[in-house]
Amino acid sequence: MKARAKSLKNKLISEQTDKTHIQLFRYVFTGGAAFIVDFSLLLILTHFFGIYYLTSAAVAFVLGLIVNYVLSINWVFNRRTMDNRKLEFGVFTLIGLVGIVLNEVFIWVFTENLGINYLWLSKIMAAFIILFWNFFARKFALFR
Repeated sequence: MKARAKSLKNKLISEQTDKTHIQLFRYVFTGGAAFIVDFSLLLILTHFFGIYYLTSAAVAFVLGLIVNYVLSINWVFNRRTMDNRKLEFGVFTLIGLVGIVLNEVFIWVFTENLGINYLWLSKIMAAFIILFWNFFARKFALFR
């Protein structure tokens, strides 16, 4: 039983893998770390510094993108389709820019049209949708 648990832990946490379901599992944590950075900055910039929430959301999202890239290339995806790391980061960023547009649209729709609080529900719902967009777009474009 211990050996089976250790084997499962190794598959989920430490071993390199091309299995999409394990990569998605890891990406949830990677996305979670990026989300914590994103969410915290959104709160701090908007609530404490009085910056307009959509501007704060954009800045926070970009910093979360950087955290996501570093964790993705070091833990989630072991196979890379591009040798040029600058180009790879550019495509990763482009996918993130589509994500930021989607992020802004979803937060705006949820907040302005549905009357949902920008921070708690709007941001959380947008982040959940963007998590899947980012994972699958990056998986198929960069890390097949």
